[in-house]
Amino acid sequence: MNIEKLYTSIAPKLTNWLVASGSSYHEACDIVQNTFLKIWKMRDDLRDDEAAVSGLAFTMARNLRKNLARDNARLTFVEEIRDEDIGGVAPTESSADVEARRTELRRKLVAAFAKLPPILRDAYTLFQIGGLSIREIAAQTGTNENLVKVRVFRAKEKLRKILSEMGVTF
Repeated sequence: MNIEKLYTSIAPKLTNWLVASGSSYHEACDIVQNTFLKIWKMRDDLRDDEAAVSGLAFTMARNLRKNLARDNARLTFVEEIRDEDIGGVAPTESSADVEARRTELRRKLVAAFAKLPPILRDAYTLFQIGGLSIREIAAQTGTNENLVKVRVFRAKEKLRKILSEMGVTF
């Protein structure tokens, strides 16, 4: 299978489709590159049929775009995080007071995580902190995707309840 020939044939169409469906040009180029990297890795398992690879490329690109949108929705981009943004630190507080509050918050977070059942804690940390997708977590833990979703949801709800009981507001 000649991946270079397939790339030359399919990549422009795929890029145009991604841009036409709402992606920026640079985002579309990244998605196309990641799509063909995946195709290249599985090249030995593919039929030497341009139509089949084209359909696969469009499906992969669509899924990569959905994953990117989902991941970006979880992230919050700010220019700068100020002390006021993480708990209403008054400008008159000394740096020692601010550090003491941060230390206390860290202690409460560690305690809250320790109260979670290990199976929920693992799923939540892989998803939220590790940044893995539901599919990646399912493959890594040997469970199905729906079970991973349930575990992440339950962990989030339990953390919210535990932290609320500890007096941490958000």
